[in-house]
Amino acid sequence: MLLLEQFENLTLHPKNAARLKELVLQLAVQGKLTENWRRQNPDVESAAELLRRIEAEKAQLVKDKKIKKDKPLEPISEDEVPYSLPEGWVWIRLGGLGSIVGGGTPKADSPEFFCEEGIPWLTPADLGKHQGKYVTRGRRDITELGLAKSSAQLLPTGSVLFSSRAPIGHLAIASNPISTNQGFKSCVPYILDLNQYIFYFLKKAAKEINENASGTTFKEVSGKEVSAILVPLPPLAEQKAIVARVEELMQKIEELENQTAERIQLKKHLGAAALQQLTAATDEELEQNWLFLKQHFTSMFDEAANVKKLRETILQLAVQGKLTATWRKYNPTTEPASELLKRIQAEKAQLVKEKKIKKEKPLEPISEDEVPYTLPEGWVWCRFGDVAKEMAYGTSEKTNDFSEVPVLRMGNITSDGKVLYHNLKFISPTIKDLPRLYLKKYDLVFNRTNSYELVGKSGVFDKNDDEFTLASYLIKATLFLDDVDVFYINNYINSSVCRQTQIEPQITQQTNQANFSGSKLKDILVPLPPHTEQEAIVAKVDQLMQLCDKLEKQIQQSKQEAEALMQSVVQEALQVQEEEVIL
Repeated sequence: MLLLEQFENLTLHPKNAARLKELVLQLAVQGKLTENWRRQNPDVESAAELLRRIEAEKAQLVKDKKIKKDKPLEPISEDEVPYSLPEGWVWIRLGGLGSIVGGGTPKADSPEFFCEEGIPWLTPADLGKHQGKYVTRGRRDITELGLAKSSAQLLPTGSVLFSSRAPIGHLAIASNPISTNQGFKSCVPYILDLNQYIFYFLKKAAKEINENASGTTFKEVSGKEVSAILVPLPPLAEQKAIVARVEELMQKIEELENQTAERIQLKKHLGAAALQQLTAATDEELEQNWLFLKQHFTSMFDEAANVKKLRETILQLAVQGKLTATWRKYNPTTEPASELLKRIQAEKAQLVKEKKIKKEKPLEPISEDEVPYTLPEGWVWCRFGDVAKEMAYGTSEKTNDFSEVPVLRMGNITSDGKVLYHNLKFISPTIKDLPRLYLKKYDLVFNRTNSYELVGKSGVFDKNDDEFTLASYLIKATLFLDDVDVFYINNYINSSVCRQTQIEPQITQQTNQANFSGSKLKDILVPLPPHTEQEAIVAKVDQLMQLCDKLEKQIQQSKQEAEALMQSVVQEALQVQEEEVIL
């Protein structure tokens, strides 16, 4: 069987564990886990013979007045039978295997009905986080009087407790006499040995029972509905073999699931430690640490969350100058950033003089206390406003689906610093904000209003001039592109170091949104390298991000292969046998 052949491979992905457990139960009640067992045990008592014993036991219980005589259950029609059964099995309604018993709640305002240690009394909530097969008691006990004065009933040891509302499907076997509230329709088997198989059958059937249940405020199934549920009944000896096999496989799944979780956690810790070591490394240590990381990329970063952390680290190393430490050794005579800042200041003064841009209030000098880390030689700290030629908020004009000018909105900026050009809205080219708010190629687009997690993201507009505009929750910034690489600035704004030191401390949080104004954006500190080094950083980041893309594709491919394998197993497991249906 493919499931058993590929068992360990199927558990390598965490989400498969729950599906595997469902599949094991599905195979169990179809008799597919015990095909070999049946070949080795051809002479066991059949389910038909077992049914005769069950009916005799039920008749005796009625005669002894231990249970009431029920109305006969509806005969099973051929249309009801979902699949054919192995030889020796029969279909039976759950009510034919045991009494279906409800429960009740004593009056809550009568303290004499409840006690510290009395009759165990269970509610569905008591089973909400219950892990084991057996249950001893719930959070409260009731007194003999509470039992007598309510519709709660004392269920014998071995009863299969099944929650029938709020929610449907919690299950346990009573390890001692117990009572329940009205949220249960429990099965008290006529022959006690049936309870283990009934437990696992109901565990498998619970999802379908819930899907078919009725109710508006909450779903509920009645005792009559539970009693009518069809059960594929194996011989008693085979039931025991099924239960043993199910428990063996469930234990194996949990062991492998735990191993997978531990493996993922270990790799996460190793990856985090390696990245932390990298960010803390000196220029001399960096090359050796980076070499180690490159050698273990595919093994250490085989989860999407780890690759995300790797992307963050790449940006952090980039804006600290650590990705270009070797580049600086080979380019010692590069013009320092202080010189390009002087050129920008001179160009800005000329543009003001020519009345092409407005004169703005001088930015605050940068104090030593503001600087988050030491820069490499040739770099300088400046403010964003120092390298921005112009900044403007987007338009507040109402958009539509049919006008001519596409409008970028906050959803068009991704959290990893890209601009998306789909899911667009439009405005007319005749609005008062145009042509002033047309985007120019290589404008930086900054998201000033969003949720706390997303406010402050940015992207680079890379389409033609004067074709797109932007909405009011965005800011467009035109930089001095001869001296400043907009892609470097974009990488910096989307780095964790910028977010943690410059963005988050200045976010204004309102009821449903967070804001970061244009004046605050002008004031953020920017670590500015020489222009040629900016370009080298961007090229290095692009190269490493492509490696991250490759890693993510490998992860996705691995997940798709695991999904395809799971689908093959499911398809094999759910193939309906073409034998004649046995009733």
